[in-house]
Amino acid sequence: MNAPVRYEIEHVSRYKYERPVRNCVMAVCLRPQDDERQHLMRFDLSTDPPAPHNAEQDGFGNTRHVLNIHREHNSLAIMAHSIVVMLPTETAPSPTATTESVGGGGWDALRAEADAFADWDFVNPTALTEPTAALAEFVRGKGLDALDGDPLSVVQALMGAVHDSFRYVPGSTSVGSPIDHVLETGEGVCQDFAHVMLAVARSWGVPSRYVSGYVEVSDVADNGGGADGEARTGASHAWVECRLPGLGWVGFDPTNRCLADHRHIRIATGRDYQDVAPTRGVLQGGGSMELDVEVRVRVLP
Repeated sequence: MNAPVRYEIEHVSRYKYERPVRNCVMAVCLRPQDDERQHLMRFDLSTDPPAPHNAEQDGFGNTRHVLNIHREHNSLAIMAHSIVVMLPTETAPSPTATTESVGGGGWDALRAEADAFADWDFVNPTALTEPTAALAEFVRGKGLDALDGDPLSVVQALMGAVHDSFRYVPGSTSVGSPIDHVLETGEGVCQDFAHVMLAVARSWGVPSRYVSGYVEVSDVADNGGGADGEARTGASHAWVECRLPGLGWVGFDPTNRCLADHRHIRIATGRDYQDVAPTRGVLQGGGSMELDVEVRVRVLP
């Protein structure tokens, strides 16, 4: 990509409750980031029933909105509307950058840049990225335990191994599924692919973080050659960013086996899914519930 691309994103989450909810406090993490990679031009958040909401920033720099509903309701709809300008993709990272920037081998450079305090959250396991016997067997079976090559090439090989080893099957896991589930069944979704990749990369000492956001999953040609302004397919998505010497944070999408680029619109980063869940709340009443999520991404002229 050599020119900015402007995306419009509509994200609607609809909750239906078995019984009336008397009180609800919900944290919503749906505001795209505004940084050197992407510019947030507009963000609107609304709910039905209407509820006041306040913005706050967490320890990872993510923005989330906290809403309160203190009256009885049988359903809740949360509507987020964003317009984001994605800047031109830079030149693809080169393995030589990880070996030349610090005047030594890539892995030596990575260890030299390590900061035990600053990197703590991104090199240590979490509940959803805990190393297990099944993970160790996966690493050995894929020949990833030798660390042959520069860090960029090795992490890219890990991304390819995760992509090739598991089938993308919606509904095969839940948001709290441990990595052993996907390792044993060979099925998962984007968050599972990301968790497996995080667990391995962190075991190597590579600072790695979970990224939530949106991805455009089709090109204009895939839509019959439509022009800008036509609705294009998009979805909520998760991928991984690794901090590599000489390169900084580099995005890896194991679900699609590609580096993150202008199609990857970032919302939040954290240790794993639990840090960046799109919605999370506490209810009084409600019983069982159903959640339906709709995401629409389109390119604006």
